[in-house]
Amino acid sequence: MSEHRTFTELMIDRAERAPDRTALLLLPDSDERGRPASISYRTLDDAARRLAGRLQADGATGEPVLLLHRSRHQFAVSFLACLYAGALAVPVPASGGHRHHEERVAGIVRQASPRAALTDAALAPDVSRLLARHGHGSVPCLAADAAHGRPGDWRMPALDADTVAYLQFTSGSTGSPHGVVVTHGNLLANQEALAGLLGAGPGSRLGGWLPFHHDMGLVGQLLHPLWLGATSVVLSPEAFVRRPARWLEAISRYGIEVSGAPDFAYDLCVRRVTDEQLTGLDLSGWRVAVSGGEPVRAETRRAFVERFAPAGLRPEAMYAAYGLAEATLLVSGGLAADGERPVDAQALERGRLAEPRPGRATRTLVPCGPVAKAAGRVLIVDPETDEVLPEGRVGEIRVSGPAVARGYWRDRAATAERFEAATPDGTTGLRTGDLGVLDGGRLYVTGRLKDVIVIAGRNLHPQDLERTVQGVSTLFGTGSAFSVPGERERVVVVQELRTHRRYSLDLEELARDVRRCLTEEFEVAVGGVLLVRPGTVRRTTSGKVERSAMRHLFLNGALRPLYQYLDNDLKTVRKGAERERSGTR
Repeated sequence: MSEHRTFTELMIDRAERAPDRTALLLLPDSDERGRPASISYRTLDDAARRLAGRLQADGATGEPVLLLHRSRHQFAVSFLACLYAGALAVPVPASGGHRHHEERVAGIVRQASPRAALTDAALAPDVSRLLARHGHGSVPCLAADAAHGRPGDWRMPALDADTVAYLQFTSGSTGSPHGVVVTHGNLLANQEALAGLLGAGPGSRLGGWLPFHHDMGLVGQLLHPLWLGATSVVLSPEAFVRRPARWLEAISRYGIEVSGAPDFAYDLCVRRVTDEQLTGLDLSGWRVAVSGGEPVRAETRRAFVERFAPAGLRPEAMYAAYGLAEATLLVSGGLAADGERPVDAQALERGRLAEPRPGRATRTLVPCGPVAKAAGRVLIVDPETDEVLPEGRVGEIRVSGPAVARGYWRDRAATAERFEAATPDGTTGLRTGDLGVLDGGRLYVTGRLKDVIVIAGRNLHPQDLERTVQGVSTLFGTGSAFSVPGERERVVVVQELRTHRRYSLDLEELARDVRRCLTEEFEVAVGGVLLVRPGTVRRTTSGKVERSAMRHLFLNGALRPLYQYLDNDLKTVRKGAERERSGTR
């Protein structure tokens, strides 16, 4: 597969060698809504060429083009059309129905300065109005399923490994998202790394429900099957959210051997798949079940294996992986249980691995496998001094190699800060912002550098606090823990409450229980507890809790809690933030 210099060349070769092989198998959201649709490599290639010809005629070669699609089929066509035309695909979530989504799209448009926007015919009016509302009405909005050129219009552009393939906008703040510049060379290198981890081949079926505008869905569930010459089995994210069993039924019914999702999806299946739904599943063919995109919890893996073992799920199918858009996707991965280990929680807070000690808190770390050779090299670095740390010491994960992207689109300062970090000996690499430790050749991810809560010289990872709070009440849904700076760091917990019976609940007592459990478990004083409605806690498209966004909303008084407890220090901080906002208006 390495004879191809670009993904475009590879796709054309796939269509020539196996034109009738199924490239996409598009599943309906439910059995009542139709039958699966099969799209061959020939059909996909022909549609991409036609649309690419139109893009070239419109002068899009070398220019960013927004992709806003609900149709998974049309997204695949539009993405490949951009590659065929030499345009820079910019995947964007099609709709969100919230101001947060509109602000994010507007921020991406400001950063990317696109030549055009491609969308579904049914969405085109809404997308045009959205762009106009935010001052980008001059960007042409094309209904991709009706904008095809003639078959002979397309011409193969001059492409090589250094040509930019697409811009992957990260889940940064809504006003200034960063566009990761991914070249054809980066993409092909990461596909080699994925192949080494997943072990699939041309006859395989891979897929799932992850959104294609996110790197895990795009690179792992759409492009990797196409790179292999295999079949991508496609389910919509909405179908999974409405009925999690739909994902497992697709794996069972359509012979998907490789599928993955963030940790929360596996937990959701454990909680919401009924015994009746479980009875009809056959998961014995699910060879690789990847957990990635957010911290991988040992408890979730064990619960998922126990719950679905009667359906044929094998423990060795469970994989854990680490990656990020700035490295195209995959950095490392492997068997989740291979090297899983309990460690002394207090020692981990102080930056080192140590065996558990009787009578002291422990934390179980799940390995994200060895570093994928094709993806590059990983160092663990002291974030203060940039010194390379030995095995067993916790520091920032730094990544270098052929899959690491070129930088951020039109943002030299951010590129220098993130992609050109150097150790004292001059070794440069990508500053991931993630904390981790190497041990026995395996990478363990322990948290986010910017999310770490520093209390009395101890590094507390918010996901540990969030997980502990989950055990306080069965009514608790998603939660977010973060610190608020002041004379001293204060811990704040925003916790969703899954109930409509709030008037019959003692919310004050629930908040007191949250404070009590965190004090007992972590020896920290909790400055604030906010009990909120479901859907309040911000998450990225991959399911990661956006703690910095939640901190911002809290400080700006934008949260509407059902009940809140704030200590005097936090009340002072909030009042100071309010005065600061008033003075800047």
